[in-house]
Amino acid sequence: MDEIDRAILRELQTDGRIPYADLGPKVGLSPSAARQRLQRLIDAKVVQVVGVTDPMAMGGQAMALLGVRVDGDPRAVADALSRHGEVIYAVLTSGTFDLFTEVVCPSPAALLDFINDVVRPVEGVTAVENFPYFGIHTHRFLWDVG
Repeated sequence: MDEIDRAILRELQTDGRIPYADLGPKVGLSPSAARQRLQRLIDAKVVQVVGVTDPMAMGGQAMALLGVRVDGDPRAVADALSRHGEVIYAVLTSGTFDLFTEVVCPSPAALLDFINDVVRPVEGVTAVENFPYFGIHTHRFLWDVG
């Protein structure tokens, strides 16, 4: 990746739907050259262009990151939890927790029920630590692309 690729990625972080006619001049390229550059990044799997929803705007009122400790294969636990609509993602980790799972529930009470009635009974789960998010617009996807 060169500086122009990084400039394209910075612009896409600001507005993922920016037209090539606007993107090209912002990064010093023609619109068609910007399109070709972005396509090359997509083909190389450096970047994915996707829609990201705001779970809170879609009716979720309680979000949390769950740190899960597992006795056994954490992949099986991640797979089991990922089958539930409340789970946004599950990622395997190393260190204090075996996996992290981000969840969205319609209320704080529903979050508590999800943890106690869904997460804790999964075979292999030995502990769950809840890191709730408070307020609206808690997500910021601001990876520095250089």
